[in-house]
Amino acid sequence: MSGWTPDPTQLPSLAAWGVLCLAAALLWWPRAQALSAVLLAVAVGAGSSLGLLAPPALAAFALLGLAAWLVRPARAKPARIAGHALFVVVAFALGLHLMPGFSNPQLADGLRLSADAAPMSLYLNFDKPLAGFWLLLCWIGASTRGKDVGDVAAPAHSPLVGPGWGAALGAGAIGAGAAALACLGLALLLGVVAWAPKWPGFAPLWAANNLLLVALTEEAMFRGYLQQALQQRWRALRHGDALAIAVSALAFGLVHAGGGARWVLLATLAGLAYGWAYRRGGLLGAVLAHFGLNFIHFTAFTYPMLA
Repeated sequence: MSGWTPDPTQLPSLAAWGVLCLAAALLWWPRAQALSAVLLAVAVGAGSSLGLLAPPALAAFALLGLAAWLVRPARAKPARIAGHALFVVVAFALGLHLMPGFSNPQLADGLRLSADAAPMSLYLNFDKPLAGFWLLLCWIGASTRGKDVGDVAAPAHSPLVGPGWGAALGAGAIGAGAAALACLGLALLLGVVAWAPKWPGFAPLWAANNLLLVALTEEAMFRGYLQQALQQRWRALRHGDALAIAVSALAFGLVHAGGGARWVLLATLAGLAYGWAYRRGGLLGAVLAHFGLNFIHFTAFTYPMLA
């Protein structure tokens, strides 16, 4: 197991990242989203003062701001489509860490959580979560605040917590369980992971990052944005909802192509469970299903995979 311990020189970066996590947590309450935006600005300011964001990072904020302006319902339809296209390009660039000006703090490198595990690194990303904040503040969250968000990929029928908090929690639990059985069971058969229970010292940090930033951003993108758009486009089809879940799951699987065909298959299976959880429990249901699978993988099996 890793002997990771925090470096005191990284505490300021951890504090800025903690403010970012708090801002993400507040996104779930529509009335608190204004405060979330303020805390996001505080985190960005703190990150800039620490050298985590350099002036070129302003390009990402400018492009996201332009996309938000273009997708407003008052704009002409070609402008709204262009705004969505711009957002998708910027979101993927942020997710792949291609946008300039971001120096995400690396807390550890080459960690092996078990003797037979491949090494892993631990980063606190400031770039990728920006896509999630855009979606929750400018798009998905707009419908929960009673605002018209237009007719292109509008999530008017997808509140953050679906029919309610109980439904979201239930869907998340069932989705996580189904994903764990299918994905981790298959991963065992394929030799991707092995049984390896553990609780490393940085587990709480990893869990907060994964729940509040990673799972939130990915589910907002693939379920709250893509799947919801497809569900609306195909609502007249007999199996439109199922097709939307399948297509968004496949897209989610394909972005894991860097890990090879096995990871594409496993991520696609997971995406099906997340899509079902989203359909039943809103975005929160999908996020909880996603985090639940990741948590079981992290604590009970080889992480990230066998070497």
